[in-house]
Formats: sequence, C-alpha cells, structure tokens
Amino acid sequence: MIGPTEIIIRLFLGAVFGGIIGFERHTHGRAAGFRTHLLVCVASVLVMMVSEYYHYLSPWDPAYVRADPGRIAAGAITGVGFIGAGVIVKMGFNVQGLTTAACVWIVSVIGLAIGSGLYLPGSVGFVITYVALWLLRAIEDRMPALSYKFMTVVTNWEDDEKAITSAIQKCGASISNMDYEKDVENKKMTFDLTVSYRDTDSPRRILNELSGLPSVKKVVIRG
Repeated sequence: MIGPTEIIIRLFLGAVFGGIIGFERHTHGRAAGFRTHLLVCVASVLVMMVSEYYHYLSPWDPAYVRADPGRIAAGAITGVGFIGAGVIVKMGFNVQGLTTAACVWIVSVIGLAIGSGLYLPGSVGFVITYVALWLLRAIEDRMPALSYKFMTVVTNWEDDEKAITSAIQKCGASISNMDYEKDVENKKMTFDLTVSYRDTDSPRRILNELSGLPSVKKVVIRG
C-alpha cells in the first residue's frame, strides 16, 4: 500500500491538472467548467488507486477468488462518457461541446494515470492538452473552414431560380441543396436552400444581393 503522503500528492496533482484545464473551459463559457473537470480528475485518481490496490482491500483470499481490478478503471471511463455526452449540443449543421467532451474524457485519463503513479505520462498528457486548448485554438481560428447556412427565399410567381443562384455564387458561396415550394393560390415561389461558404462575410453579402432582386419578397438566413 502507498503511504498517506503519496495519496495526498496524487489527489493534489489530479485536482491541479483537472482544475487548470477546467478553468480554460470555464473562461470560454463552456457547460463543463472548472469544478466539473476538477471533480472528474480527482474522482479518476481515487478510482485508479482503489483499482490498483483492490487486492489489498478485498476480504477474499486471492488464492481462491481473483478479481480484475482493471474493470473498476474501465467503468470510470464508461461513466465519464455520459458526462461528455451531456455537454454536446447539435444545432443545425453546428455541433457544440465536442472539445469540452474530449477534455472531460482526457482529464479522466490523466487522473487515472496520476492515480496509478504514472506521473510522467500524466504530466505530459496534461501539458499537451493545455497547449492544444490555448495555442492551437489561435491556429485553428485562422484556418479556413467550410460553413453552412439554411436560407429561405420567397419570390413572385415568376421562377427566378437563375437570378437567385447567380446572386449567391457572386458572393463566393455555393448551393449544396435546393427545395421548391409553389403557392398557386397566393402566386408565390419559396426556395429552401443549403448554402456553403468560407468567407464569414458571405451571409451578409448574400442577404444584400438577394434583397436587391425585384422579384424577391422575403429572405431568411439561419444557422
């Protein structure tokens, strides 16, 4: 069995590593923040220590009954999966919370490493995680990414599809999908489009271009 000092060191390191990563998530307004990451990491340290020294705590004679202590640590990873799933939110084409879910998962693994006394792997994993969250965020923000928007365009009875398509392409965007609705009674045409673009200014430009078309009566852009 490890001594009281070693137990305190492991729990303290788990709290520090989990708290720092959680603080980064908290400063960006994420659902799983400082306290959540700290508690997950400390819990993982405890689970790993119990798992590692389960045979010392077991009342059964190991000569007759043998238990796999690794199953306790595996159960911790499964439980963390439920927490990670709770912070993932899908809105249209956008999925939010994936990075935070990954943080919760790796924080639990860091805690398991610290709890088993693997200080070097746990510390290196913590450094890599922290650098990925802070340094790589700036690099990722500068990388061009394809974005999507849903659009609804209402026009007069005349089929003005070519004018709409040209206006959207003029703004540096492309149409991924287009659905049609024809209102015979009110003499209106409704186009439901999925538009992809890279320039963040494209939606505003598309709105201005389409609003300038004589036959367009209504334009709605939503994410």
